[in-house]
Formats: sequence, structure tokens, C-alpha cells
Amino acid sequence: ITTDPENLEAILSTRFDDWGMGTRTLALMPFLREGIFTQDGNPWKRSRELIRHQFVRVQKQSPQSLTPHVDSLVLALREAGADGKEVDLKNHFFDFTLGTTTKLLFGESLSTLSQRDRDAFRDAFDYASWCCGMRIRMADLAPLFNTAKFRNACKVVKDTAGHFSNKALRYKDEVGEELAFEKYSFIIDLWRQMKDPEHVRDQLLHILIAGRDSTACLLSWTMYHLVRNPGILSRLQAEVGMAPREGEVTREQIQKLIYLRCCLNETLRLYPQLPLNLRYANKATILPRGGGPDGTSPVLIPKGSGIGWSTYHLHRSEAIYGSNAREYRPERWESGELIKKARLGAGFLDFNGGNRLCLGKDFALMEASYALIRILQAFPDL
Repeated sequence: ITTDPENLEAILSTRFDDWGMGTRTLALMPFLREGIFTQDGNPWKRSRELIRHQFVRVQKQSPQSLTPHVDSLVLALREAGADGKEVDLKNHFFDFTLGTTTKLLFGESLSTLSQRDRDAFRDAFDYASWCCGMRIRMADLAPLFNTAKFRNACKVVKDTAGHFSNKALRYKDEVGEELAFEKYSFIIDLWRQMKDPEHVRDQLLHILIAGRDSTACLLSWTMYHLVRNPGILSRLQAEVGMAPREGEVTREQIQKLIYLRCCLNETLRLYPQLPLNLRYANKATILPRGGGPDGTSPVLIPKGSGIGWSTYHLHRSEAIYGSNAREYRPERWESGELIKKARLGAGFLDFNGGNRLCLGKDFALMEASYALIRILQAFPDL
């Protein structure tokens, strides 16, 4: 186990090729199969380049593409709180991000399915994700956790994703690739490179699990702290008041909301997307710190050894973040100096880091920012 930023820099960047996924691939395979989260080496590089190409295009999208989903979220929150009862925001945020991510990937939101099928997919997705988390903890014993309920959940998720990908490919056959690309760009782009419907479906699921959960958790924890810190909430409300209440909110306008980004950074610091992580040595290698009498010398890592790290604890390091590292203080990010310091040596892994930095980071931050702007504008008396 390590939380030393220099060691994490070696694992994630400078000695990246020395490390692999190990047993995590075995644990995830029944659910996700071949894709960017279960691959190492050249297959991983090919998958990453393929998906990177998709997100380059996504980065040009306007936040307005999310407006129907944000409007539905605000309406759902109004209806849920109409009788004065407390509202469980988490469930609404997970439904919101499931809708935005499926629209991005499948070209259609889950709303095109019946309520029964939507509920079945959501429940199966959540259960299969939970099972994979348990299987990862079991390492080499992961295959022993293989219940009928888990297998059925995996089947429901794959069948639903397959329904959308096959629908897009049938549409391609009917109207041609160029017209199909306008409606199903993610799927058609994957098809052009992979030429295999099952591989297309599997890559879509890899992106879906990352896109849905990460942003929903970011929104949930941010709101958790905002309502418990009236001073922070009041300052953020004043800032988002500068954004248009009607009409188009642009990326440029969002980028000018500095305190909003500080709040998101602080949430990602205290509640990182990957609180625990693990890699296995593909060959004998070294880490820069951990050896010698005082632990500051390099240390030999034999081939096959697993090294875990807790991003959760790393982000609470007083050496990096000061004596108030456990407190929610968005203003710590305002000067810009902290993020430079924390990035040096992998001290801030908001969306993982190094060579496996999340490709959807830009989209996730835009999505979370736009949703928070509209929520705070719609509910000024939070």
C-alpha cells in the first residue's frame, strides 16, 4: 500500500508499462468483457485512441445539448418536493446521468424504452456494478462470486446495450453510414473501427459505467456539502446568478464561474472517483520511495506483486492540503497554486491520472457544472 505521490507518479506515468490490471480484469470480465477498463498493453492503447477520438468531438458540444435532461431533472425535483418532504437527490442524480450518458453513447435516451424496461436496466446495472466491486476485492477468487442473479443482471445490461447498438447498425444499413452518423455518431464511429457488433456493445458499456456513476456521485456530494455550509452555498448562488437563466449557457460562461469549479474540485478531492485502486507489476520494477531505513530510497517490486493506493487518504494529506485537509474548503483552489502543487507527483487524482486519465473528464465537469447552475437558479431557497 502506498499514498506517496512520487510512487503514484511512477505507477500511473513514468513507469506505466511496468504495471497492469492483473486480477481486476478477471473480476470485471463477466460484466464488461473486452474494453478499455479490462485491457493492458497494445489492446488498451487501441481502445483508448478509439474512444479519445469520440471525446474530442464531444468536447465541442454545447451545454445546451443537456438542456432536455436538466429540465427533466429540475421538474422531477420540484414534483418530489411539492409536499414539503425531503428529497433524496442521489437517486435523481443517478437517473439524470443515466439519461445523459445513454443519449451520448446510444444516440437515444433510455426514455425510448418502456418504464418497465428502464427500471430493469437500471436495477441490473446497479447490481452488476456492485457485484463487480465485490469480485475485485476477492482477487484470484473472483470466479467464485458468480451467482445466477449476477449473471442475469449482466445479461439484462448487455441485451439493452445491444438493442441500441443493433438499432443504430440497422439504421446504417438502411440509410448509409453518413446519415446514420448524424444520429448515432458514437456507435457508427466505433463500428467503423471495430466491425463487430459485440465489441461495439462492450466498449459502450465501459464508457457508460464511468460516465453514469462518476458525475452522479460528484453532484450528490457537492449538494451534500452546499446545504450544510450556508456561506459556501450563498457565495456560489451569487456567482451562478451571473449565468443566463434563459437561453444558451456556453462553455465559456461556465469557465468564468471560478468558484463553481473550486467547489467541484473540492468535492473531487474529498470524494475521488476512484477512492481505492490497484495495479500489478508486469515485471520486476522499482518505486522511487519506500526503501531504506527511513523509507525514502527506491524499493524493488517483484513481478506479480500488487500495489494498492487510497486516493481517499492521499487527498486528505496535510502535507499537500494543509492542516484543514479534512474540511470542505472550496476557496483553497482559488489562487491556482494548489492545483499546480497537487498535480506535481500525482497528489490530485480527480479523474484518475497519468496515462489512464479519464477521457470523459471534460464532459463530466461540463455536465455537473450545467446541472448545478440550473438547480441553484431553480431553487434559490435551498
